[in-house]
Amino acid sequence: MYSSITNDELKKAIRNIPDFPKPGIQFKDITSALQNAGFFSFIVNSIVDRYENKGITKVVAIESRGFIIGGAVASRLNAGFIPIRKPGKLPFTTYSVNYALEYGEDALEIHNDALNENDVVLLHDDLLATGGTSVAAINLIKMFHVKDILLSFIIELDKLKGKDRLGRYTKQSLIHF
Repeated sequence: MYSSITNDELKKAIRNIPDFPKPGIQFKDITSALQNAGFFSFIVNSIVDRYENKGITKVVAIESRGFIIGGAVASRLNAGFIPIRKPGKLPFTTYSVNYALEYGEDALEIHNDALNENDVVLLHDDLLATGGTSVAAINLIKMFHVKDILLSFIIELDKLKGKDRLGRYTKQSLIHF
């Protein structure tokens, strides 16, 4: 049962992969935790418990690991699910932003009809590092002039201070490294 799991136990279930995707990066692999039903439920329920009374109308998740939990959270919150993807992966007209990663550059896209000004958005991703990806996603969401944006992460890498780049938004990270 998920209620007996602690954040410390979840933290221990996250696998560290040295030098991935390039030398010097210590990749935090959530798949080692997600393969356990108890940890999976703990993650989803912890996020839902935090945001269930916030009027969330859409859960926006960032490709690709953000989709795993984001879809489950959207279902539990009775909200729509919106993917933010890498260029060329969405079939309809998109908005796009370029951004810098801690180990390179990339771009993100969202369908240009995905959100509207009445939406309260929960942006979810598996990891907050330097904040570059999250800031890019927030910039995409802001193009729709939504009512509010809230942020959810499974892992936060505190020493990289990504949260400092995220501004005024309500945010939650389940575990910290």
